Amino acid sequence: MDPDNQTKVSVFILGGIPNTARFPFLFFIIFTVIYSLTVLGNLLILVTVVVEPHLHGLPMYFFLCNLSLLDTCLSSVTVPQILVSFIAPSYRAISFGGCVLQLYAFHFLASTECFLYTVMAYDRYLAICRPLNYTTLMNRRISLGLVTGTWLTGSFHAAIHTSLTFRLPYCGPNRVNYFFCDIPPVLKLACADITVNHAMIRINIALVGTGCFLLICISYAYIASAILKIQTMEGRHRTFSTCSAHLTVVLLYYSPSIFIYMQPASSHAMYGMLAVFYAIITPMLNPFIYTLRNKEVKRALRKLIIGCLISEKNISLGY
Repeated sequence: MDPDNQTKVSVFILGGIPNTARFPFLFFIIFTVIYSLTVLGNLLILVTVVVEPHLHGLPMYFFLCNLSLLDTCLSSVTVPQILVSFIAPSYRAISFGGCVLQLYAFHFLASTECFLYTVMAYDRYLAICRPLNYTTLMNRRISLGLVTGTWLTGSFHAAIHTSLTFRLPYCGPNRVNYFFCDIPPVLKLACADITVNHAMIRINIALVGTGCFLLICISYAYIASAILKIQTMEGRHRTFSTCSAHLTVVLLYYSPSIFIYMQPASSHAMYGMLAVFYAIITPMLNPFIYTLRNKEVKRALRKLIIGCLISEKNISLGY
């Protein structure tokens, strides 16, 4: 039947997270804790870097602030709606326009994060391999320009995929077998051939995902070479510690995301679990990884907490 003669879909029904229907209240508590830790952890890093003069002047921590902001927003795109669906399953409906906006916002933030990881790897390369020229090659103006470029490129990238997804007619089933509007599950509902869209997804992975990952690998190959030239084990450990947190979060980010978009026909349960890790768990883990593996952040955070406790004590004593 011609899609033009069929009723257009005005509302999508989100399927939710696999294997959570039997214990909705339990999963509501779990995801509330995850979301709270994500927001509080990332906001704490933002505040710590902003209030510490010796941190907010360094490009590395300027990039980290942007990463924390992205993680907070990325989690906020999906988790609040998931929490509502746990306590009120009838509210799993999302309007067509809301689905468009959610898909765009998610891919805007996720792709911006992808580009930012590449910039952060380049920053570590300059700091370790070109230390004498670092302040010239990565000054405030350049770092601001790089961050602005990642946000603008992410927005453009998301706009392309959103327009390609929703230029198709949607006139039949409206149940999205997923916990938010993402490209592969939404495309399955289209009343048209989606071969071009799947080809674009793979091209996107090849050019953007793999391209950024390759640039990160090249940066770390140079970093590894520079570290191996350091004579002492203590010097090697100290140098590697400045980039180990970034390397960890890059692996956590890329491993599930590449599988998700390279295998859009994978099982619903497997796809859902990988996406939960990629879209919800990783933004929660990032601030803890940076806090635990970065001495400067730990020191500044400890100073901030002690300062807050002392101020609270002085207030309670009437000073």
